[in-house]
Amino acid sequence: MRLDKYLKVSRLIKRRTVANEACDAGRVLVNGRAARASYDVKPGDELEIQFGQKTVRLRVLVVADNVGKADASAMYEEI
Repeated sequence: MRLDKYLKVSRLIKRRTVANEACDAGRVLVNGRAARASYDVKPGDELEIQFGQKTVRLRVLVVADNVGKADASAMYEEI
């Protein structure tokens, strides 16, 4: 699954266009490297997302296309 779509489906970022812009600006790192929105996310990848002054680090557990709001947080674990 594409990185921008994963960020939207997991509800880390509300809209896919915003996720795409964050990737283009270099605010999303995958395994320590800046990643493009087209990066193929796999379980075990470590993401680092910068929201202004706040940085969120997490590990991808599950990659799924359709996830309910209650199950979205089960797609990743915070480090």
